[in-house]
Parts: sequence; C-alpha cells; structure tokens
Amino acid sequence: MPPAEGEWTLSYGGDGIMPGATLTFGSFRTGYYLLDEVDIAYGDIDAGDVPMPRQDGIRFGLDYRPGATLTFEVGVDAVDQAATRHGRHGAVLDRVSALAQAWDAEAVRSRFGTPAVLSTMQGGRARRFYGRPRKFAPASSRLTRQGYTPVVATFAAVDGIAYDDVEQSIRIDLNPPPHRGLVGPLTTPLTMTGQSVSRAPGEVVIEGNRPTWPVITVTGPISQPVVDVLGRWRLGLDLALAAGERVVIDPRPWARTVLRNGNASVAGSLYRSAPLMPQMRLPVGRQDIVLRGVDETGTAHMTIAWRNAYTYL
Repeated sequence: MPPAEGEWTLSYGGDGIMPGATLTFGSFRTGYYLLDEVDIAYGDIDAGDVPMPRQDGIRFGLDYRPGATLTFEVGVDAVDQAATRHGRHGAVLDRVSALAQAWDAEAVRSRFGTPAVLSTMQGGRARRFYGRPRKFAPASSRLTRQGYTPVVATFAAVDGIAYDDVEQSIRIDLNPPPHRGLVGPLTTPLTMTGQSVSRAPGEVVIEGNRPTWPVITVTGPISQPVVDVLGRWRLGLDLALAAGERVVIDPRPWARTVLRNGNASVAGSLYRSAPLMPQMRLPVGRQDIVLRGVDETGTAHMTIAWRNAYTYL
C-alpha cells in the first residue's frame, strides 16, 4: 500500500529484497516531518567529448547520466509523547534510533547490487525510487532534551528515475498455437480467408515519459523460446523448459540476471543475436510482444511485468 500524500516510505521487503526495517516519514502524523521539500540532485553528465584533431571545436561522444541523490531535512518530533522533559527526551531518542535503524540498510548493504525501495505519494502520484540510504546526520540541538531533533538524511537512487509504485503485468500465450488440424463440422467447398490468424501478439501499452525495464517470465513446457518485441528487439534461449519450469529475464540495472527456477543462471543460453541487457527497455507507447517456441501442449506462456517510468516525480 503506498504512503499517504506527501509521505515517504523506506522499505526492504519488495521485489525479493531481504526483509528489514521499514519506516514511513514526511508528515506530522508520523513524527518525522520534512522541514523543507525533498531536494533531488542529479549528478553532472559524464561527457565523452574529445577535441577535434588539429581544428577548432569538439566531437561529442557517448554521454552517461549518473544517478540522483535525494536529501531530506527531517524534524524528529516527540514533544507530545510525554508530560516531562525527561520523558520527551527519551521519546525523541527512541524515534531517532528508529530512523537510524531504517537508514542503516543492513538488509541490503551486504548484498551486491540489491537496492532498497523509497516510495512516495506526490500530487496523487504513487512513485518509487530504487537505491540505498547513505548519509544520516542528527544535528546537535538544545531542543533535543525538549523532545525535538533535526536530522539530515540522503538516499542514492540507482538511476534517478521515478517508477510507478504499482506494477503492471500481462500474460502472453505461445504464438502461433500448436496445429490441431481442421475442426468440424465442415462444409464444401473449403476456402481460405484473406487474413492470417496465426499472429497474435500481446499488446503492451507503456505509459510515463521514459522507456522502462520489462521483467520477462517464460513458463514451460517449451523449447527454444524466443521473446520478440516486434520492430524493436528479440531474444532467444537455447534451452528446454519442462512443464512448470520458468526462466526469468530481469534486465533492470540492479539485477541483470537470467535465472532458471529462481536460482540457476542460464545467461549463457542467450543467443548472440540477443540485445545486451542495457538495451532491453520498452519504449513509451504500444508495443506488440510475441512468444515463439516449440510446445505441443499449447500451455506455454510468458508474463511481462513493468513499472511506468518518469524523469521526475
């Protein structure tokens, strides 16, 4: 469930991430209110510019955009939690400790590439960032013993892109279906229509304003499966899946895996014609996606899951 309007939730439990401390902040209700609007700072472009040889000007090369850093100035408030100064002091120390525990990121910082999830509701839009908590700095304040302490905390986003908090998904069956022969009753003369019924791509509509990452799950029985994003890219796998077996292709920057049944890497089974994982994004708009392969049962299928992506909140 997304946080309330204007609030933020830091969590470690989504998308297979190891469970850890979860905290909601950003409003008076939570006891952790923002002293100012969140600052989202994008790093400088890593430009690949080089001087033109023996002439004026430069030649533009490959430019790379770093992630973003979100900075929160948080007022930790426990003034109403006790009637005495001693009680208020203890209450605010407890709240700072809870915030520090969530920001410690112990659930993910020992796991290579694994991000935390920072969700928010802004202007009625449920968004999330993937990344890790970084700086955590409680400020020295004479008000601490009165039940209030300001804290500065930062969060490093993987790519600086805000994703929909709600994941979209669609099931796509094998195309074309297995041949079963003619179905009666039949009448003569037999004629063929001018339209082909063998092409039945799955229609995926990508919203947002940036291309996004699909997570593709192919479920057997199927051999030599091919995922074809018509007119964009296709990837094939040199393997066979028994009934109920699955291969998950996850090109997201924090994953970049091809796993069979959740644990065995089969990235080596990708054909050389497959795109590199950084190129496996779906553009905004309608995309037709087809699953091809060999399956005599007609039960093979795949699931495409994605979150619409936005340059800013």
